[in-house]
Amino acid sequence: MASNKGYPRCDVKVSEEERDFNEMKNRACEFYTRNKVPQQIENVLNEMFFAKPDDIYGYLANFFMKLSAPPRISGLNGREVYDSQGQLAVQAEVMCTIRNEQKLTSCAGVPAGNDQWRMQGPDLGKGRAHHITTGLEWIKGPLSELLKGCDPCDQTGVDNTLSDFFSARHQEDKETRRSQEEKNKEAEEEALPPPPPPPVSSKGKKAGETATKGASAEKLIPPCVPPEPEVPGSLAVGAVSLAVAKSGALIRDVPLYKHILALRSQSEFRVPVPLVTLLSCGKSSPGKLNLLEEVILIPRPGQRVAQVISMALQIHEELMRIMNSSTSKAGPTQAGPMSEAGAPVLVCERPEQALDLVVEACGNLGLTPGEEIRLALNCAADRLMDYSKGKYEVIAGSLKSPDELVDMYQALLLKYPAVAALIQPLRKEDVDQWERLSSVIGASCSLLCDMSGLSASRAPPPALPGVKGQVLQQVNGTKVSDLIRIMVENPDAVILSSSHSEPCGEDCLSDLAVGLGVAYVRLGGLQGGHRLAKYNRLIAIEEELAQQGALVSRTTLPAPLCVRVNIEDAGISEEL
Repeated sequence: MASNKGYPRCDVKVSEEERDFNEMKNRACEFYTRNKVPQQIENVLNEMFFAKPDDIYGYLANFFMKLSAPPRISGLNGREVYDSQGQLAVQAEVMCTIRNEQKLTSCAGVPAGNDQWRMQGPDLGKGRAHHITTGLEWIKGPLSELLKGCDPCDQTGVDNTLSDFFSARHQEDKETRRSQEEKNKEAEEEALPPPPPPPVSSKGKKAGETATKGASAEKLIPPCVPPEPEVPGSLAVGAVSLAVAKSGALIRDVPLYKHILALRSQSEFRVPVPLVTLLSCGKSSPGKLNLLEEVILIPRPGQRVAQVISMALQIHEELMRIMNSSTSKAGPTQAGPMSEAGAPVLVCERPEQALDLVVEACGNLGLTPGEEIRLALNCAADRLMDYSKGKYEVIAGSLKSPDELVDMYQALLLKYPAVAALIQPLRKEDVDQWERLSSVIGASCSLLCDMSGLSASRAPPPALPGVKGQVLQQVNGTKVSDLIRIMVENPDAVILSSSHSEPCGEDCLSDLAVGLGVAYVRLGGLQGGHRLAKYNRLIAIEEELAQQGALVSRTTLPAPLCVRVNIEDAGISEEL
């Protein structure tokens, strides 16, 4: 009989544990081999031995970080925040799974934009609250589920998903409104009394003949075409799109403007020309003048952003000094409080006073209007129409027909040749007057259409005759891909503008402007932290590009503010 001496005692329980342990070891070996872990460890150890880095574990971390799975969106969150006017707004937060950990990668918000949400009153307050609440529900619910697992660097894919979701909500909203309008119409018809019988016509009078003859009816103006209502909650789409773009930039470890430029498949960097608001007048000012909402500085080409801001600050100080004195050549003027645009409010009665004041201030500083600087006038005429009389209330108590307003612009431009652009000089419905204004001003001034209150995700309105460009904002449902598409379709016709009601802390508009390649950016005046944050960011981007040798300087004013002026001595024309 064989002896068991020298062999371990056989125990059934220990054998089972050993067998399970060996099976687990085999599974682990298969798992690591299948994922090439031993091979990668061998590679990094060999490389590190020859590299002999000071930070060994940092070297290991960098090596394995390159092998990690790409980040994926794990969810969204929405928060109520306050905008620069103290109104509630929506902020979208993007969470991503990065190396098996869920991290908050970015947050962003966009302004409501449309007057539909900015009007005052208890009913409109409820409407804005519904807009905000719906947007938060979209972000935390369906949008979070739809984007879970998406690549945050795939902006096109994310925006397509957002677009499909918004299109479905837009159609639902249209059907709801149509149903409600039909119910309201039926209720009104039931409430109306039956129409009276037609009057008996007098002998000798034909049917349809008016009682008075020879009365000439005034020329009727085209009726106002109301904008399509925004879908409640639509600002969630724009906020999520922008937040995802910021997440993509963070993951790629590049500034947002470089990330946007890469999405456009472009490589040339141009810092846009900043358009600085010098004065605010307009309907919201306490003076009688309604017409000029803003007088805007267009700097000469070739200046750095910091130089433009320094010059604008000097002009601001001189304007305030003149307005507070009693010796102004522009006549009696008065400085009001700072406007929403961050510029001094001028209390005056005529548009000439505002322009004379700027010309005087520039002259005192040794700046020649038309050479060192040019001006753009934001007319905001679409807010001045008195529909009961069919005329624009240019000055309180002074009405002008569309044709008379065109004559007024022609006289202003003849007197002030430094004015190089008119923004929204007429309503969009006055097509004939747009065409006439374009023909009378020629190439000396650019006409711009203000589309800043509308979402760029909508179908664009018909082009107006003579219009060379449009002013855009990222509002409501405007996605980053929408802005890129518009820039591709209209490379020389877009001015990107800030809003007076942007969420506080957002300075990414400067990155968007550089990344999109717009020629001009309108950031408002030089008062208010949220505006100066954007100017400071624009300066930082320009300095960074200059240090990298990637900054392309401008020698001429680009379109759409590229105008031609006569050179008297040479008898030719030159493009500025």
